[in-house]
Amino acid sequence: MKIVGGIRWLVRLEIGIWRSLFLWLTRRVPGDGTGVRTFSYARQLVPILTVIVFVSLLELVVVHLLLPWATVRIVLLVVSVWGLLWMLGFLASMKVFPHLIDDAGLRIRYGTTTDIRVPWEAVASVGARRRSVATGKTVDLERGDEGTVANVAVMKQTRVDVVLHGPTAIELPAGTEELTGVRFYADDARAFVAAAHERHADRGTARR
Repeated sequence: MKIVGGIRWLVRLEIGIWRSLFLWLTRRVPGDGTGVRTFSYARQLVPILTVIVFVSLLELVVVHLLLPWATVRIVLLVVSVWGLLWMLGFLASMKVFPHLIDDAGLRIRYGTTTDIRVPWEAVASVGARRRSVATGKTVDLERGDEGTVANVAVMKQTRVDVVLHGPTAIELPAGTEELTGVRFYADDARAFVAAAHERHADRGTARR
């Protein structure tokens, strides 16, 4: 079952990468619209991915110039082009799937693999705090005496803390978990927190 699940995850990832590249080229951001605020989280990743893309381009030139065997050259050329486009698609996924703040709540995303929706009714507080995460997992569950917190880290860092009103069923990539909080990385954590406070306050005023 784990093997089947792993294959399904890889297939979804592959489809998501190519879809992201298409969305990037057509300048579309799923979920964006009137009244929706978007927040990036890829500032630290862009330089690394840019270097990888540059190396891939250099590899294309080296393969073409140095290998004397036409068949091998063609095969490696195809693989190199696929790898280059894949990395561009991965970079695109960071751009076209930002974090969102809308009337429904918070959407915490990481490329095509993570889209965590937290409704305003569940949110007790949102604050900016820099933390380090021990694991390199995209979504890591931290269990403690006060409940379970989901960490959505970038480069093993989170910068925004969302505290929930007690254990709340939240859908994660691996299934539903009862969470008491969500921590994640945003490039401008203070701006995200300010926007969340403003939207949360507006909803409270509207209810009254």
